Amino acid sequence: MNHLQNDIIIALATPPGVGAIGVIRLSGKGCIGLVNRFFKGKDLEQCESHTIHLGKIVDEKGGVLDEVLASIFISPKSYTKEDVVELSCHGSSYILGQVMQLFLRHGARTATRGEFTLRAFLNGQLDLSQAEAVADLIASDSAASHELAMKQMKGGFSHTIATLRQELIDFAALIELELDFGEEDVEFADRGKLRALVIDIQKVIADLIQSFYLGNVMKNGVATAIVGRPNAGKSTLLNALLNEERAIVSAIPGTTRDTIEETMNINGLVFRFIDTAGIRHAQDEIEKIGIERSMEKISRADLVLFVVDVTTSSPADLAEDLKKYLSGTEQFFILLNKMDLSPYVDASQYHVDGVNDSHIITTSALHKMNIDYLKTRLYEAVVSDATIQDRTLVTNARHYDALHKSHESLQRVLLGLDTRVTGDFIAMDIRQALHHLGEITGSISSEDLLDSIFSRFCIGK
Repeated sequence: MNHLQNDIIIALATPPGVGAIGVIRLSGKGCIGLVNRFFKGKDLEQCESHTIHLGKIVDEKGGVLDEVLASIFISPKSYTKEDVVELSCHGSSYILGQVMQLFLRHGARTATRGEFTLRAFLNGQLDLSQAEAVADLIASDSAASHELAMKQMKGGFSHTIATLRQELIDFAALIELELDFGEEDVEFADRGKLRALVIDIQKVIADLIQSFYLGNVMKNGVATAIVGRPNAGKSTLLNALLNEERAIVSAIPGTTRDTIEETMNINGLVFRFIDTAGIRHAQDEIEKIGIERSMEKISRADLVLFVVDVTTSSPADLAEDLKKYLSGTEQFFILLNKMDLSPYVDASQYHVDGVNDSHIITTSALHKMNIDYLKTRLYEAVVSDATIQDRTLVTNARHYDALHKSHESLQRVLLGLDTRVTGDFIAMDIRQALHHLGEITGSISSEDLLDSIFSRFCIGK
């Protein structure tokens, strides 16, 4: 990625294609003057920041390309902390192309992916975790993922990490000072207080690490596998949840030969339902592949809905299937289906190993019995903590990895304190912990890291 910050960069900030309006964004020193050369209306260089002006964009020969609104943002009061101009043009792809080519001919260059946000980061407008939250906000497709991204952008997570780093830095400075007086054998850093601090920081980091599961599913959706024997009613259940005929339903066993995936929003949280092939001894090669894919989906699912046909499957059958197909780590519900055909089934009979009332929901997918209740239970299974809105959640795998590495470094600090190693080894491990925490916010970053992060952005952001 080219990080030249003296260039004027330009990009289309709205999706490509025909629309009512298309926005062209320019950033960099001199961009207001560049636009002003071809803007017929007010003198943009004399306008105040955060003002909008109607005028015409003309080409080198004075021909009118479009009538536009020019929004002016003067450094440092802009998204990038540079001078920024946004031109709201008519949404014709031809017009937008002509306007962009005009400025490209006169010194601007096309922005790379994420370069506007990269400049915001390099100019101190955002830290790295906030910059990543911008991409998450653009990609958010539910109330939950939107709220998480907004919290990240406001800097809640960044503040937590910055506080942890500063506390460590203060102690690290004292230990580093000891190294300068190594011959005098003095200790400036109280080892007891250092130990207490490291334990406290580890607790905070551990809580952040544990929050990754919830943060990740709130951001990306909850992978929910619908599993069971052939003809248990899995496809009917999917159709009932979606309230549409999405999956083919048939009395013929093995109708679903491959997995079918659909998403649904429940109380602002996205669930990705995966209807799997019926689990049995495969009758042919195609069904065998379908069952193998089902097993793979089960192993990767956040939630498993195990559908049981109460008219044909006994509690012993359920116990056998759970032992075969669940690892014991997944959250799961047992759906006793087709209760309309066998209404006097005692649900408590299905309390096999590891299954109790909290796991069992009686249903008739065909008649949509208890489907709304099932949706409520699914939501509660993920968001069970009433104080979740006030917690800091980790949603980014890069942050999760850095927190793990920082926790390990702090564990080595505790081991060093217990074994009374010299201060230089303790200082080295503290520096490692600080390094990994710094990677999250960008206090410590590399060219490769920045390239990896910002190349995932869209061009105009």
